[in-house]
Amino acid sequence: MGASAGSVAPPAAVLVLGGSGFLGAHLARAFAARSKQEPGGVLVHAASRSPGPIAPGAQFHAFDASLPGALPALLDALAPSLVLNACAHARLAECERAPELAELLNADLPGRLAVECRRRGARLVQVSTDLVFGNGAPQRGWREDDRAEPLSVYGRTKLAGEQRVLEAGGDALVVRLPLLYGDSFGRELGASDALHAALARGERPRLYVDELRTPLEVSLAAELVRELARGTQRGLLHVAGPRRLSRHELGLELLAAGGIEPAAARARLDAVPRSCDAFAALRPADAALDTTRARELGLYDALGGFEALHMRGLERAARRP
Repeated sequence: MGASAGSVAPPAAVLVLGGSGFLGAHLARAFAARSKQEPGGVLVHAASRSPGPIAPGAQFHAFDASLPGALPALLDALAPSLVLNACAHARLAECERAPELAELLNADLPGRLAVECRRRGARLVQVSTDLVFGNGAPQRGWREDDRAEPLSVYGRTKLAGEQRVLEAGGDALVVRLPLLYGDSFGRELGASDALHAALARGERPRLYVDELRTPLEVSLAAELVRELARGTQRGLLHVAGPRRLSRHELGLELLAAGGIEPAAARARLDAVPRSCDAFAALRPADAALDTTRARELGLYDALGGFEALHMRGLERAARRP
């Protein structure tokens, strides 16, 4: 990462909340892999309600955010100098059905965590989402200082979590991420594994043609967040891929990366509008993120540059027929 972003000594202990989730599992792996290169190593802790695919070299800790006193007890026991919060109630429809749980995990937990980290002198990286934005996206994509007007319970609670983290002060960074795809370790999570699993069952997946995102492969997202976490950047930052794509376009590119011819790929996918979804009104037509600030920090340089990021992601997520 460029010198303008700053850098600090490696943390003594890293805690990933939501460490068995889609992104969290990759964050733990990214830190565990980097730990092998650090003098003396770094203790990497992954905390979740269930173990999931815990990274080699990371220690799992059972954690239930709904239990009173669970958060300070975990922080007391592990004393991390860096905390990454990837814990969330993230499925849009489920958040609509259970808004109280969404509020607890997406808004209340980040706020309490920010206060605890500030009090302990620990750095905090809060993971957020492009779905904090509503309709009326500028052609350049959404920037950090654009007004967020979420359409869903998920977006509203994630935005509330951002605000509580930033209001708490301390050494905190909020990173908004886009639609993620890539390896979910057999759990059918994320845009590509869910797609491949449906195809393997003989289904014809229905993919939106009128919802634009800036997708990013999940292990690359984890590496980028890791580098930001190890730096000194504070406030709010957008991290995303270089291409503005619909779900259908992404699906076609994923199949092409796996060696499927374009005509065959189109025949295997069903291109549909968002109006086919019962929750269509809760999905912005365009949630593409502008990453100018991240690029100015030199964040993407170590991964071959910003424009190369999409092809690298497709290569990592490709499945051969």
